[in-house]
Amino acid sequence: MHSPDDWASMVHLIERVVGEDDLLPSVVNGVRTMVREVAVLPAADVSGHTRALLAAATRAVAARRGPTEAELSFVSELGTARALQGVPIEAVLSAIHVAERAIWSRARETASEEGVSAGLLLDARELYDDWSEAVRARLITAHRMTEVARALPAANRDAALLRRLLAGGSAAALAATEAGLTGTDGLWVLLARPGDTLPATTGDRAPGDRASGDRAPALLALVDGLLTGVLTRAPGSAPVPGGSVAGVAGPAGPEELAAARRLALAALTAAEAAGRTGVVHIADVASLAAVLDRADLSSALADHHRPALAALGGNARAVARAVGTWLEADRDITAAAAALFVHPNTIRNRVQRFTQVTGIDPHTTFGGVDAWWLCRTWLAQP
Repeated sequence: MHSPDDWASMVHLIERVVGEDDLLPSVVNGVRTMVREVAVLPAADVSGHTRALLAAATRAVAARRGPTEAELSFVSELGTARALQGVPIEAVLSAIHVAERAIWSRARETASEEGVSAGLLLDARELYDDWSEAVRARLITAHRMTEVARALPAANRDAALLRRLLAGGSAAALAATEAGLTGTDGLWVLLARPGDTLPATTGDRAPGDRASGDRAPALLALVDGLLTGVLTRAPGSAPVPGGSVAGVAGPAGPEELAAARRLALAALTAAEAAGRTGVVHIADVASLAAVLDRADLSSALADHHRPALAALGGNARAVARAVGTWLEADRDITAAAAALFVHPNTIRNRVQRFTQVTGIDPHTTFGGVDAWWLCRTWLAQP
């Protein structure tokens, strides 16, 4: 067991070796000389990644720990970048091996000057090897996933790229750059049902198509059963011929696209429930989306008013439809009656009956919300 002072000497040795002015240029030159596939890369590229890996490894050995998620995220980006540059994974691993060998060789040469024993150096190397094994595994995974995605047809490749974008986090920034989605004003996520005709603001692109010419950069593909787009410009909100609808959320940074997708889906669901058409931003249906997102509260509301449902008996669906339509028509009895093809007095009577059995006053602000929510819940039941 080594004392804290012993380990402090080990850490000082590593920091000294890594900090030597000629080490990084020597390592980079060795990598570019010995690994042919890496030699074609800019020296600054190789130097930057090598410096970052050295710094991360030094911190890990000093703290006697494995790699952090932030370090692994950087390694994933490196694996993706090298795959996109056409550098085989074997060459990437060879380059890392060349760098490791140079660094530890110099550490052995300097160890005696720092009073570091061979046993202590071996322990540090074993710690480094554990760290390096996890790093290699993440590097290989990221590289292979990128190669698989590149081998797919264009539509599938864009879908794979969209999945990386919509996962959010640090990897999404690299995916955004790869897709050419580098708008300074943020990104928008747009969702629609397959077969819908999207607004002209998306460029009328089919899944798998990229923006071109003077159209705003966008990526559009079928993902998880929904037509999904990530745009660099906010889409318009005008109604679309055919009554199609899309939910949209944004602007957001690449790291926030996972949350933006959830909001866009909520916007789509709420817009469909309200009978909206065109592109509907989540901010335009925020209250409705919040209501529809709480299935637990919907169940609680229905359970509480189960006696009222029983009291309405066979007329329950007709009453619920009348009250819901009346509220959606902004409490305009004439408009609701016309929508349901009934006499205005029928609407009045059913609203009154609903109020009597439930105790909810739909003429008030929050009473109207509860009434609409309850009616929708009743109508959704088999």
